Amino acid sequence: MMLALVPIYRAQLRASFALQLQYRAAFLIWLIGMVLEPVVYLVVWSAVAAAQGGEVGSFTRGEFAAYYIILMMVNHLTFTWTMWEYDWRVRHGDLSFMLLRPIHPIHNDFCENISYKLLSMVVMLPTTVGLWMTFRPTFSWNLGMATLFIPGVIGAFTVQFLFGWLAAMVAFWTTRIQATNQLYFTALLFFSGKFAPLGLFPDWVQGASDLLPFRWMLSFPVELLMGRLSMDEIYLGLLMQAGWTVVGVLLIRMVWAAGVRRYSAFGA
Repeated sequence: MMLALVPIYRAQLRASFALQLQYRAAFLIWLIGMVLEPVVYLVVWSAVAAAQGGEVGSFTRGEFAAYYIILMMVNHLTFTWTMWEYDWRVRHGDLSFMLLRPIHPIHNDFCENISYKLLSMVVMLPTTVGLWMTFRPTFSWNLGMATLFIPGVIGAFTVQFLFGWLAAMVAFWTTRIQATNQLYFTALLFFSGKFAPLGLFPDWVQGASDLLPFRWMLSFPVELLMGRLSMDEIYLGLLMQAGWTVVGVLLIRMVWAAGVRRYSAFGA
């Protein structure tokens, strides 16, 4: 089954690359937003640390710099935008054409996501180097942590992609999903460590983040690479990512089946 998808993915990736290059202005705007948000947080928290004598909680100014620069790259590698497009597909009938294809529409979204990220790495890598040289981050890491960082990022992307796709399918039951999107991204902002490191939040927020999928979408690989997790915590985090991946796949199958039935009945 997986081998059969290889030529399909190869063709889809070529088409996705060509599509991304046609929208260069939008491509650039997305990239600017991806860089500006973590840089703003970095500057704010660095200023707060300086005002507090150089440290907030367990983070120094250099560690805040490291956290947000790594977070910028991890966020770039893991974010997804399917939920912003899905209601358009349903309302305008684009999904009908996608359903006529021999493969599930999720594969198309996956290839578009990957092609965008590969193309934009041409800008993101030198931007990361420039921020690194400007803010002089400090953190403790080793080769073992860096090696485990790779499956951590892959797991984070997988969980975020699946739950983003799950959130998008709300469009089968309502014509406007902006409110649902905002709720989803608000939860992601606070429980993923995007707004601030989770260690700076109250205990109940940290406890909730351990149980919800959002931490494993973003904060976990950042903390891993910074050396702020023990080996037991790392293995637990990878296990949590695997568990949420299974949950995401099962939920997508159930919601997709129910949603397509509703969509077909509405179309008829």
